[in-house]
Amino acid sequence: MYSLIRKLLFQINPERVHYLAMNSLQKACNIPALKYFIQQQFSIQHASLEKEVFGLHFKNSVGLGAGFDKNATYLQPLSCLGFGFVEIGTVTPKAQPGNEPPRLFRLPADKALINRMGFNNDGVVAIQKRLADWKNSADNTGTAPLIIGGNIGKNKHTENEDAWKDYTICFDTLFDVADYFVVNVSSPNTPGLRALQEKDALKKILNTLQDINYGKPKPKPLLLKIAPDLITEQLDDIITLAEEVKLSGMVISNTTIGRYELENTPTAVIEKIGAGGLSGAPLLKKSNEVLSYVATQTQYRLPIIGSGGIFTGNDAKEKLYAGAALIQVWSGFVYEGPRIARNICEALLPN
Repeated sequence: MYSLIRKLLFQINPERVHYLAMNSLQKACNIPALKYFIQQQFSIQHASLEKEVFGLHFKNSVGLGAGFDKNATYLQPLSCLGFGFVEIGTVTPKAQPGNEPPRLFRLPADKALINRMGFNNDGVVAIQKRLADWKNSADNTGTAPLIIGGNIGKNKHTENEDAWKDYTICFDTLFDVADYFVVNVSSPNTPGLRALQEKDALKKILNTLQDINYGKPKPKPLLLKIAPDLITEQLDDIITLAEEVKLSGMVISNTTIGRYELENTPTAVIEKIGAGGLSGAPLLKKSNEVLSYVATQTQYRLPIIGSGGIFTGNDAKEKLYAGAALIQVWSGFVYEGPRIARNICEALLPN
């Protein structure tokens, strides 16, 4: 059924159809009978799916990655679709429009997406208010509430030497309304951002955030999201730093700037699209390699959220086998449809 709907939706501009679909789902979930029906169809609860990771209780291990609900607008419908956690953002101190459209592209022959969104978001103050309202709503006061991750970044025009200030503002402002935090220094769509993955720049950001964090009565889990394009020496530096500053975990991985796994999309189409981060099925192998390396080097002591190329239950199992404690989908949601969380959860149930 969804394959037919997807064929129709794929006739519409990707960014426009995203908001059209989510706004429609939001309206449906505001009607109690429809909300109940959606929950019954798309979510599943089972004790074996529950997990404790970095001190938080997850109703299941299937999350939605940052970038899908940038502004914490769609938490109610996403909860109805059975996700165990949702990562909002990337959030920046000031609202910003992001890069010029078109900036989101489908590559259906390879089950992939390319985006160069550029941290478009409503700014940390507006998002903090939405999260506060959500935390106080009846929709998130059940026995297993939806876990919310805050993915934080810097504004486009903030110089890298001042980037730590932007991360501090976002961390401070969202502290009481996010359950965990992810430092995003790995998006390829903000000029110069990936330079912050270098050891000295990253150390400044992480040390500052941890100083604030451990000054609180109850510190929050702090994670780092890294690119799949780092070389071994860079990964080793990050692992050393993660242990030094006592990170709670990592998200592996962000999108790739590579195009090496696009086997079915014509070269002319790829060149016409131009710059941006590639996600989807072609990212699975590379992201799993990085995930496995980090998990092995840290002797599985550092919980990892595995992201990149997850479409099916088997993809999820592969990611978990590589060393992930939790997983996130994004492009898979676009291609597989609203039942993806339930499908994966059912595949993870014991036989």
